[in-house]
Amino acid sequence: MRNLLVSLGLFLAAFNLTSPLQADSLKFFRIGTGGVGGTYYPIGGMIAHAISNPPGARPCDQGGSCGPPGLVVIAQSANGSVANVRDIQRGSLESGFVQSDVAHWAYTGTGTFAGNPPTHKLRAIANLYPESVHIVVRRDSGIKNIRDLIGRRISLDEPGSGTLIDAEIVLREYGITKADIEVEYTKPDLAIERIKDNKLDAFFIVAGYPALAVSELAEDTDIILLPIEGPEADRLVERHGFFSHHQIPHDVYSGVAETSTISVGAQWLVSSSVDSETVYLITRTLWNQNSRKLLDGGHAKGRSIRLETALNGIAVPLHPGAERYYKEIGLSLE
Repeated sequence: MRNLLVSLGLFLAAFNLTSPLQADSLKFFRIGTGGVGGTYYPIGGMIAHAISNPPGARPCDQGGSCGPPGLVVIAQSANGSVANVRDIQRGSLESGFVQSDVAHWAYTGTGTFAGNPPTHKLRAIANLYPESVHIVVRRDSGIKNIRDLIGRRISLDEPGSGTLIDAEIVLREYGITKADIEVEYTKPDLAIERIKDNKLDAFFIVAGYPALAVSELAEDTDIILLPIEGPEADRLVERHGFFSHHQIPHDVYSGVAETSTISVGAQWLVSSSVDSETVYLITRTLWNQNSRKLLDGGHAKGRSIRLETALNGIAVPLHPGAERYYKEIGLSLE
């Protein structure tokens, strides 16, 4: 998987893509993901591999790609949900992974996006999988619950990430403001190095488990995950329809016990400017048997990407191309 992602990155650099390109038999389609330590990036790489169908690829009926002929799909590392929304709106990405809460706020110009014009170019291809809110701390830090974070050095992730938005919501529900903690804005792959060096006490990451950054940290540093539970968690779920109660099972991360938390949906959004036929073929390919094998055999969260939950909690209108596919197979759109 790492080799695949590196190859896709080199391919992108070689063509110096700054806007959608189409040259003779090639058409490029980008997926904005997240940092390399999260889940968006490897999932994006798997989906890109499943859907790409460049000239000379083995035909679908021979076990090869079933994607639109000539399509090259590239998963790009990015800052996450908020950045992906903005890049889709401005036309510098064709598609991207976005948390359901961020998608709703962006499309309606509410919540975190209050005061900004609604991002009406957003359309949905599918709901993918639940993303768990992780609060990662060193076991020897003495931090046992969220209120113990007061006065500590905490990374909330970078501006442009959905993690930052959700971290602020969670802290606020527990009565903690930024003035109560020493805030850093660091991506998880850098945060784990600061945790190891004892220069950071905790960090937030919203990702489908197992998140690579957390898995790598747990291999050589004794960590725990703080629970998000009790009346505060109940209020979060009640007030914000995009949150759900969630469990991270025992030993998903080495030595870490089962932890109660909350989750949001990871959704694949696309620009309304992408033509319907392309999106129809992309959607059809996402759910075919060849793609199923790749999703089931890759990242653990790939197995959670299921057709039966493809429309769960969709926060923006479906793209007409995706809608055509779901109607064709008789999936209820209500």
